[in-house]
Amino acid sequence: MSLHGLGEGEFRRLRDFIHRRFGIDLGPDKKELVVTRLQAVLKRRGIADFAGYLALLEQSTGTEMLSELIDRISTNHTFFHREPAHFDYFRSEVLPDLVGRSRAPDEKDLRVWCAASSSGEEPYTLMMAMMDVLGGEYGSWKAGLLATDLSSDVLRRAAAGIYTEENVSRLPRPLRDAHFEKLPDGRFRVAARIRKEVVFRRFNLIQDRYPFKRPFHVIFCRNVMIYFDAKTRRGVCDRLFESTIEGGYLFVGHSESLDRSTCPYQFVRPGVYRRGTGWAPRRG
Repeated sequence: MSLHGLGEGEFRRLRDFIHRRFGIDLGPDKKELVVTRLQAVLKRRGIADFAGYLALLEQSTGTEMLSELIDRISTNHTFFHREPAHFDYFRSEVLPDLVGRSRAPDEKDLRVWCAASSSGEEPYTLMMAMMDVLGGEYGSWKAGLLATDLSSDVLRRAAAGIYTEENVSRLPRPLRDAHFEKLPDGRFRVAARIRKEVVFRRFNLIQDRYPFKRPFHVIFCRNVMIYFDAKTRRGVCDRLFESTIEGGYLFVGHSESLDRSTCPYQFVRPGVYRRGTGWAPRRG
């Protein structure tokens, strides 16, 4: 089967569709990337051209084709201990602060959301830090971690918790030795006691409302808002704020910055923000 190319008009329609459904702002320079990543989808489905593919996408009422599209379009590039200063701050400052304010038996609650979990490296690293800091007290806390992503494919890989030696090599050796098991094929698997504390779910950050019953103490939403336009970023930031407890923290990527004229969070340090009334942030 031979494929017809992606015309400029079809590319604009596809860009608009991806922006409406996922909030991702594909630039005009991404046409070749889109063709490369989607040609295999068209061939596998027996679709002759991109016009036919667009028609099916726009008529689709289920999630299968949409999941397949985002699996191919999204980058999902991550690795263990990416931007390590954030994990160090989470471990040394954020967790002790939150734990210190919640030691009463009826307040021992710690809710963390990793909102762009990709293949699991980030949420597992956060969970390891939580279990290390709480130590033997962990069992007495209502503590756990929600990890979400748009891509069903990366969520399946994340839930398995299996990584190459190269992938885990960036982790400090004590962390790797304490929380991974080495498999016969040379790969590493996150320990079962860590995996069972992380819940993976598919979630679209640009939906109008986040259906959480209770807000989170910490939200990591790193290296995803760079793909959104300014309006979408503002909407996502507002909904994240509504999903954060007073005094709770938001982490974004080091390459991302929130517009302080519209962002309701208070700046703490690069990539770290906090929700609080009357709280004076420590600049750093």
